[in-house]
Amino acid sequence: MKSDINDFLEPLAIDEPKAHALSHELFRTFQHLSAHSSNQFLPTPISESILRPTEGREKGRYLAIDIGGTNLRVGFIELLGNENGIHCNGTNGEGKLPDSESSPNLHRVLERSWPISDVLKKENADSLFQWIGSCIAEVVREGCETLNLSRDRELPMGVTFSFPMVQETLADATLMAMGKGFAITSRLHLGTHLINGYEESKTPDLPPIKVAAILNDAVATLVSFIYQSQEDETHKAAMGLICGTGSNATIPLKKSTLHKDKQPGKVKVLQGESTDDMKIAVNTEWSINGTAPALRKYGLISQWDTKLDSEGEAPGFQPLEYMTSGRYLGELGRLMLIDYLEHHLGISVDTMPSQLQTRFGLTTTFLSLFRPPNTPVLLAKLEEEFPQSTAKAPFQWTEEMADILYRIAKAIEVRAAGIVAAAIVGLLACADDIPLGDSPANTPNGSFIESKPAKMELIVGYTGGCIVHFQDYLADCQQFLDSIIRTEFGDDAPLRVILRPCHDGGIKGAGVLCGASQAKPSDTA
Repeated sequence: MKSDINDFLEPLAIDEPKAHALSHELFRTFQHLSAHSSNQFLPTPISESILRPTEGREKGRYLAIDIGGTNLRVGFIELLGNENGIHCNGTNGEGKLPDSESSPNLHRVLERSWPISDVLKKENADSLFQWIGSCIAEVVREGCETLNLSRDRELPMGVTFSFPMVQETLADATLMAMGKGFAITSRLHLGTHLINGYEESKTPDLPPIKVAAILNDAVATLVSFIYQSQEDETHKAAMGLICGTGSNATIPLKKSTLHKDKQPGKVKVLQGESTDDMKIAVNTEWSINGTAPALRKYGLISQWDTKLDSEGEAPGFQPLEYMTSGRYLGELGRLMLIDYLEHHLGISVDTMPSQLQTRFGLTTTFLSLFRPPNTPVLLAKLEEEFPQSTAKAPFQWTEEMADILYRIAKAIEVRAAGIVAAAIVGLLACADDIPLGDSPANTPNGSFIESKPAKMELIVGYTGGCIVHFQDYLADCQQFLDSIIRTEFGDDAPLRVILRPCHDGGIKGAGVLCGASQAKPSDTA
């Protein structure tokens, strides 16, 4: 049986040499997408100097919202300055990881969360944003009552939005196709819809709001991570990574790497800052179909991925997301398990438990936690999740089937970890942080050819339940990162790429960027 299941799982196989080769291929792919794609590598109009100030941090209390694929969060973010940031090794000054509710220089206040129902997702834009506006009004009212907010002064708000959008300025955004079960496909003006939704719900005793900053959730993670980090010459908060319901990443890239039609009209910069090829925050939307050729080149798109894709809401739209993120990995496992039970164990599909025959009937959460201590325990979990009595004909789970499902889950996770690690390295090369192959950092004037007094640690701030909870995703991703760097540079590598937690970055980043936008930087073309 072991030989049989190993052969069955071969289409998902990824090892260290393949991950290393894929990182080079994705580096070239990302360069091309930055220069040519219209729906990937989308800039947020704010310079790296605003994201990464050299002196101090903004202070103040700002309204922030985070519109995600499954939940809406609204609250206030208190920015406390730069006195007690988190060291880039991921700890505070006492060597402890910050908790999820606060950090030494940032607090979340009056935060509330609501699930975004499937009904709302399928409604028109007016209905969705009216509901969002009513939620904002609830928190603003509580803020007026408990924080003594002025009811007359306009309240600036930062907005994190977990979907692709086009921005000409920091406070304006035009929505693209949303995905993740949302029916909205038209190009809507986000700020206008948010203000209108709030105005329909607010009472005369509540202050007006203005949208001061809009950013993608991956951008927000990077913004939050940088604000909370203490950097030095050997530690850099380099990138923000989302790996939860969806998968995405953000990194500062040179403006010149973007197609001229994507370059924003106005970018927030510090007073007196040179704009000659400055770096700006870029939402890569790396899971969209532009990455498919690289994955296909190394045989990483299996027949099960193709089936999952074809049965989805938007076939062909987000191939990397189908292979790496929480919305889809359970469904991928379901398709693979049914295939094995039918074609290798000779079990008719219509005799299997009816829940297993239903799309998304095997959840990512269940598959994430489906792991030893031992096979009898796994068998009991299977029997509880998929009762045999729900089948149309006699059906019996066995320890062999439980072991097969665990092996499927582990293969899915290892492939996801290898792909994400390769994508991280390829993206860091685009930013000149890693001298990968023919990247700009490897040229005579490149940043790594100059002088590096000690090994550089490039820190990737991650968030998302999938990378944290799905089997050994986080540990395996770090292992692939280490192996790719070792393969590229040898045992004495000049750098290391390290994953560090940056949870709740969506709402935190919205507050941070709202504060930065009020700090009177200048706008420049």
